[in-house]
Amino acid sequence: MLSVLIETRNDEEGLARTLASLVGGVVEGMVREVIVCDLGSTDQTAKVAEHAGCRYLATGGIKAGIGVAKGDWLLLLEPGARLVEGWTDTVADHIGRLSTPARFAPTRGARQPLLRRLFGRRSPLAHGLVIARKQAAALAGTSGEVEAIARAARATTLPAEIWPAAR
Repeated sequence: MLSVLIETRNDEEGLARTLASLVGGVVEGMVREVIVCDLGSTDQTAKVAEHAGCRYLATGGIKAGIGVAKGDWLLLLEPGARLVEGWTDTVADHIGRLSTPARFAPTRGARQPLLRRLFGRRSPLAHGLVIARKQAAALAGTSGEVEAIARAARATTLPAEIWPAAR
């Protein structure tokens, strides 16, 4: 089972969209818990997290989330990213067979224009990251930044899709 970690700052709408895409995983028993790691939001992020039944961490960022996660596997997502239906079976198959990190494939409809793909800065977490908790803790090291974990993880691509967060 997965612990989902979402690091956010002032993105209550994006967080709500991401949480909505996780409902199927909760119903199927794939998602054990959702932890929202806040970085100082001044909007209604905390209320969105609490109303959805998430664990809300006001300090410590993703490193604190990794420290309190109960699942052996983590799913790291950006607020606003939406998983496409059917992702749970693919992730269950992956974590049942392999121990390597994995990312989701972007949906065909989310493809960016050529110049933006060539010259734009894409977040290292744009396609999410499924990673073992122990490996994430080791990659977090001293910085504890989610981008550092996502960049350091040598991940395969899953045959499941994600709508990346709009940036």
